Amino acid sequence: MIRSVVRGSGAALPRRIMKNADFEGMVETSDEWIVQRTGIRQRHVAADDETTASLGEAAARAALDSAGLTPADIDLIVLATSTPNNTFPATAVEIQNRLGMHHGFAFDL
Repeated sequence: MIRSVVRGSGAALPRRIMKNADFEGMVETSDEWIVQRTGIRQRHVAADDETTASLGEAAARAALDSAGLTPADIDLIVLATSTPNNTFPATAVEIQNRLGMHHGFAFDL
């Protein structure tokens, strides 16, 4: 029987954090207004050098470290995103390349 298991997990967020107060000078809003309606107090915003692929690579490396694995141990990358780097090739394929994986397959959802 073929089976898949999750042996590790990782995450990556953009470095820049924007608080609600940062928007007060840009648009007519306030921290209180945003928090009351959305519950959001801050958000991470990608810099020009941060892409879905670069953040995906960082998260993948963290997951590999947490599982005690190397990219050579992985057969599949599935990336779920609403912000791909490109339509084609898939961002998962770019992550696969960044990890130096020369086997297996990768796709975006």
